[in-house]
Amino acid sequence: MKSWKNKDFFRIFFATDVHASERTFSKFLNAASFYKADTLILGGDVTGKLVVPIFEKENGTFEVVLLGQHLNLNNKEALDEIKSRIGLLGFYHYMTNKSEWVEIDSSLERYHALYEKLALERLEKWISTAEQRLSKENVRMYVTGGNDDPPTIIDALRNHEWIINSEGRVTMLGEMFPMISMGYSNHTPWKTPRECSEEELAERIREQASSLSDFKNAIFNFHVPPLNSGIDLAPMVDSSVDPPKYITKNGMPVMINVGSKAVREAIERYSPMLGIHGHIHESRGSIKIGKTFCVNPGSEYSEGVLKGVVLNLEERGVKSHQFTSG
Repeated sequence: MKSWKNKDFFRIFFATDVHASERTFSKFLNAASFYKADTLILGGDVTGKLVVPIFEKENGTFEVVLLGQHLNLNNKEALDEIKSRIGLLGFYHYMTNKSEWVEIDSSLERYHALYEKLALERLEKWISTAEQRLSKENVRMYVTGGNDDPPTIIDALRNHEWIINSEGRVTMLGEMFPMISMGYSNHTPWKTPRECSEEELAERIREQASSLSDFKNAIFNFHVPPLNSGIDLAPMVDSSVDPPKYITKNGMPVMINVGSKAVREAIERYSPMLGIHGHIHESRGSIKIGKTFCVNPGSEYSEGVLKGVVLNLEERGVKSHQFTSG
């Protein structure tokens, strides 16, 4: 018998699209013991969306504009509270003054350099915390990037004893389940850092799949879900304007399938045991494509809510699954 906690099945806890939310990631680490998981998998889009400047004024108080609201902070408690709120939302705070910020905000190069510095600092802090926690629980965590994650951040994600950067290579889970991982997506209206054509996605998948000789127990950890799967439904946007805006009908967003054709074709061709996906926060759900069970746990990171899925695997396939939220 394999050295699995649950003896007759191997348990994965999978969550994705945490987007640098401090509270959501903390809950993700807690999931290892709470759900008695054999391993954790953190899907793509681990970095945040933007930098929020906090301005220190001459009188020792602070001011910040957050989600369109102008706030004056008169003491350390208020400052600490707003820093925590910014972290919950998946943003990065930066203590500065208005003259420095004008220079940063007017230079894409300087802004991106600051963003990547803050993103890497948070990710390294997360990794350090995870190493300490998971080593005590004898649980490994596999992490990959997503289309929103700058390549420099993912490249800097070094392997540790308990934290494994699984992107672009084969990793073996539970001595029985080979997993290949890819964080790139097909093109989106948002022009994110790691998008590419369907042709390039197909080639990336072929390159990784060529490392596997048998797909019976394989896991495809691909950030973008398969096209027309129901776990790829997102609001339609008008990309002719900047920034793109959502299209509505009778006051409701128009939903369309935005998954990847290349991912769909790869699943149909190779028939892996399991496909784990994210990218589309609104499309929590599961579907069977041929013999492959595909799942997207969805995301509500900005509310501090961890959405995930517990997957119990056995040699014959996916024994059971359960969506979680909390």
